[in-house]
Amino acid sequence: MKRGWISWDKTELPPSALEARLGVVRKSLAERQLPALVVYTDIWKSNSARHFSNFMPYWNRALLVIPQDAAPILICGLSPRVYPWIRSVTILDEIRPGANLAQQLLLMCTEKGWKKIGVLDLSQLPHDLYAPIRAGIETVDLPSCAVHLSMPDEFELSMYRHAAKMTREMLEEELRGPCAGPDHHLTGRLERRFRRAGVEDLVILLTNGKTPPRPANGSMLGENFSVALAVEYRGHWVKVARPHTSAKLAASIRERFAAGARNLDAAAGAATLVGNLSGPYPYEAQDSRSAVVGSILAFHVEVQANGERLFYGDTCRRGEYGAELL
Repeated sequence: MKRGWISWDKTELPPSALEARLGVVRKSLAERQLPALVVYTDIWKSNSARHFSNFMPYWNRALLVIPQDAAPILICGLSPRVYPWIRSVTILDEIRPGANLAQQLLLMCTEKGWKKIGVLDLSQLPHDLYAPIRAGIETVDLPSCAVHLSMPDEFELSMYRHAAKMTREMLEEELRGPCAGPDHHLTGRLERRFRRAGVEDLVILLTNGKTPPRPANGSMLGENFSVALAVEYRGHWVKVARPHTSAKLAASIRERFAAGARNLDAAAGAATLVGNLSGPYPYEAQDSRSAVVGSILAFHVEVQANGERLFYGDTCRRGEYGAELL
């Protein structure tokens, strides 16, 4: 299941927070004399549209259109039968069906008299949308940094922190129990636990020390193994990895992680991995030196012990002097 139950808790994310984010877009549009911004979204690239509208698709794809002087509009390939649900969990009211998204966007531009539009991260559009949109109307590329997408606000930070805390606690508690046996037994227990906690999406990877973390395949888990989780909570992704090993070795691995986090750029290498969780995609590997201060990162380290590979990772915020644990 790509996503579990999607809801909107307005105490966590008030409509005023979304309006403030849209205000940043409208200011940028006014500075560039553009009537609207187009934001592409699908199940893998949902961070941007979620940020501005709280829309997270179960499947299919859509275009979020943010006019400079009106409420956002959604053009989507989903059936009209789900429009009441979309309205209940987003700030969106006007939703237009669009089996052909590019065609529907160009019709909207004609209807509203728009001769030029902005497109968020234009070069990242799928080609079947990029080509007809570029051919049909003058487009201006607005990078994510122009609308502060890489800088989570206080509401996003709160949800990232909650998701990271919940993930650490549940994973570590599960690893304190009996874990020997086939890897899919532990996977099943984690799946049940996290789904019941209300996460929308969950990726569970494991390794018995012979391989990188990967989906369960019936391998037996012994004394030393690692579990890596990617968890989505209210559209906010976090990643946490923990080894199951002796207390002494676990402490050594934690110290290796902490040292790397304190000096993130120097830690870059084959035994570390940095991922950008607050970018357009929740699975972007990146050079730590390109991470913007304030962005949300996944930082992982690998340690070799007695010929076995052990992994430790967590979700951090890029600070002035390294990665700060959320």
